[in-house]
Amino acid sequence: MKTTIKWLDKVSFSGVSESGHTIQIDGPPEEGGQNTGARPMELMLLGIGGCASFDVVSILKKSRQEITDCKASVSAIRTDTEPKVFTDIHIQFEVIGHKLNVQKVKRAIELSAEKYCSASLLMQRAGVNVTHSFTTGESESSA
Repeated sequence: MKTTIKWLDKVSFSGVSESGHTIQIDGPPEEGGQNTGARPMELMLLGIGGCASFDVVSILKKSRQEITDCKASVSAIRTDTEPKVFTDIHIQFEVIGHKLNVQKVKRAIELSAEKYCSASLLMQRAGVNVTHSFTTGESESSA
């Protein structure tokens, strides 16, 4: 896997993924940024949330759960001193569907956290406390 990061100006960069997708990266205004893109540490949280969500949705579909929506809200705590690494990351899932089996949702999240989500497991191995929680809801019937 490879990416390319190109400096644009000040502390603004353009990142291109191996699959050809471009993302803007920029620093905060107090560091010379212009707020034209996500911060690098925000991208890490997006990666963890995306990785875990991919796993949860895939596992639930394989478990024949009729999911209609899945949202992951990722929050983190960082140290106050440089390097400002993550100490804690929490992923809160909201899974919506028809007649969801709560135990299957719980198990899908556990499997992601313990076995499948490379991004989350990498953080855990680096000493970051990664936790998960979830709520479920019933989809509205379509008329």
